[in-house]
Amino acid sequence: MDFSSKILENAVNEVSRLPGIGKRTALRLVLHLLKQPSEHTKYLSEALLHVRNDVKTCEKCHNISDTLVCDICQNPRRNSEVVCVVEDIRDVMAIESTSQFKGLYHVLGGKISPIEGIGPQNLQIESLVRKIESGEVKELIFALSSTMEGDTTNFYIFKQIEKFDIITSTIARGISVGDELEYADEVTLGRSIVNRIPFEQSIRS
Repeated sequence: MDFSSKILENAVNEVSRLPGIGKRTALRLVLHLLKQPSEHTKYLSEALLHVRNDVKTCEKCHNISDTLVCDICQNPRRNSEVVCVVEDIRDVMAIESTSQFKGLYHVLGGKISPIEGIGPQNLQIESLVRKIESGEVKELIFALSSTMEGDTTNFYIFKQIEKFDIITSTIARGISVGDELEYADEVTLGRSIVNRIPFEQSIRS
């Protein structure tokens, strides 16, 4: 791809580093920005810098937040005895959109994947075990994607906490095998949470 402007080329190269965006899509986006009023581009750049510099990670659940403790963890109406384990913030957003879950979350930050070099030590598993050790959690709901990596992560965590007096459940398999949680429709996802099953039963099946 030949560029008549080095500045344009640099902008396209940077945008194309984003996941799922190739050079042609990046060029289309940059050219679109060039046609917009300068203040629009300014607002976009300021918003991106604000996200990068000011967004925090909740010290309790590891969700993304504007404050040290996120709104969900601060909400006294949430049931702190029930914790839903998810991979990342997109799963929190997906489950919240169903309005079917009133407990708290624990965001792992991914799932165990030896192929990608991600082990238990790279995820927020140790902090989850400490949370359960404290006795404040009565039920743990596994809501990871129905993939081999998701199932492996579920089982690893289960083995770490099975000695504790805690209920472990998993969302019902209304979510197709291989599907990521964020792509499930709200009705299906909501039902899978309400109709969750004991984790031991999911292992046997």
